[in-house]
Amino acid sequence: MRNLALSYWEHQSFFGPADVVIVGAGIVGLTAALYLKQRRPAWRVVVLERGMLPSGASTKNAGFACFGSISELMEQERRGDLQAVVSARCEGLARLRELVGDAELDYQPVGGYELFRHKEEELATECLTKIGYFNELLAPVMGHAHTFRDASSESGRFGFAGVGALLKNECEGSLDAGRMMRALLARVWAADVPVLTSCGVETIETTAGGGSRVHLSNGAGITTEQVLVATNAFAAELLPNLGVVPGRGQVLVTEPLPDVHLPGTFHYDHGYAYFRQLPDQRLLLGGGRNLDFAAEATTVPGLTEPVQQYLEKLLHDVILPGQRPRIDYRWSGVMGFGAELAPLIDWVKPGVLAAVRCNGMGVAMGAGTGWQAAEKLALG
Repeated sequence: MRNLALSYWEHQSFFGPADVVIVGAGIVGLTAALYLKQRRPAWRVVVLERGMLPSGASTKNAGFACFGSISELMEQERRGDLQAVVSARCEGLARLRELVGDAELDYQPVGGYELFRHKEEELATECLTKIGYFNELLAPVMGHAHTFRDASSESGRFGFAGVGALLKNECEGSLDAGRMMRALLARVWAADVPVLTSCGVETIETTAGGGSRVHLSNGAGITTEQVLVATNAFAAELLPNLGVVPGRGQVLVTEPLPDVHLPGTFHYDHGYAYFRQLPDQRLLLGGGRNLDFAAEATTVPGLTEPVQQYLEKLLHDVILPGQRPRIDYRWSGVMGFGAELAPLIDWVKPGVLAAVRCNGMGVAMGAGTGWQAAEKLALG
């Protein structure tokens, strides 16, 4: 493969000179391609993806259309302009829904719940006292005055064990991550943008003419005027000075559970654990990277015993007390984090733009980040 010999047809239609090469076929990369073709329809745009499917989190996330529970927002407010960040998340979700459509996303405005066990009474009380504050802070963003409410009286309907308080976010929803990515890929191909899989990028070399030569691990290469690095957690492999740290998220999915009814999305433990019931009645449960941040700061896919035990204990002791459903799927994805809450969308060297660091909110931030990146590329 290192001596890959391209045919005339392959070179002309796939690996020939481009106006823009986008590295990464996740939400950011694909939406950037769509928006860029809207702005510059005559430009030749190519998307490169290292894996068979997007390798980070775009096809491996939990399908939460969310922007933050109260305990998460309390922590995040210490790190920047929270109102602006939540606004960007909501705008990103709106752009995603506009690009793909709610039917193809299987978007469901089910609302999101944050649950607190009895042993977390102090945190629950603090979050309850913050409802009015966050409702007022986010009212200009959300367009109404009551995003959050105390839903503790509903705890019994879900059958949870040991849960003392519930807070509901009325503005959150869920979607089908697989259908989302299939729809985005179809739209990108329809826009005459090839998406080339199994094309990992090894280096981006600046050429004498001011453009770039993108060298691929399969031995091929593409010459381009501009490059967009939209690889989120993997960005440090190409651009080590960006300050983007990977964070692996582990997920499991049970067998179908027709007697369980959990309408909504659910957050626990400052948002580090999350679960929802899928349309085929399976339960999806993920998270736990806060058990060992250092171990989970990796781009290597995999499962660890401590995290899987934590998730299963939460499933058996709290979510489905007394039940031991079969686990049919387990996987991991990887997100990109940084010191600032807002994504990094900036020129990092001549002709190379980075659009990374979605801080675990890629579904919410992705389309908005892609749009901003496309605007910068279109202006050159």
